[in-house]
Amino acid sequence: MVADGPFSAMDHLQLAMPVGGEAMARDFYRDLLGMTELPKPAELAKRGGCWFASGSVQLHLGVESDFRPAKKAHPALRCADYDGLTSRLRAAGVEVKEDDNIPGVRRCHIADPFGNRIELIES
Repeated sequence: MVADGPFSAMDHLQLAMPVGGEAMARDFYRDLLGMTELPKPAELAKRGGCWFASGSVQLHLGVESDFRPAKKAHPALRCADYDGLTSRLRAAGVEVKEDDNIPGVRRCHIADPFGNRIELIES
């Protein structure tokens, strides 16, 4: 569904992570999911965290000292190779929870290493 309005696209989505979680974020988002790490501007890099991209999708992980994972709110990412990605995730020990509640939509939920919920949808 497309609607006219003030916004043309989403620039990025930010998820939180605990202090010192950058290596785990890179292992998951870059190495396992296959996203590209983006350099953060120097002033923002001082705060910690990591930025990742795949196509026009950008996920920023920001450090929160009183971190709590997002268990309900989540990004939903369309996957060009849903079967390949979910197989790779399972092989790495990531729990893939298939969800068939939307007829005709193949999707699942996973959690990043910090417990943030992520939805994957077959393109």
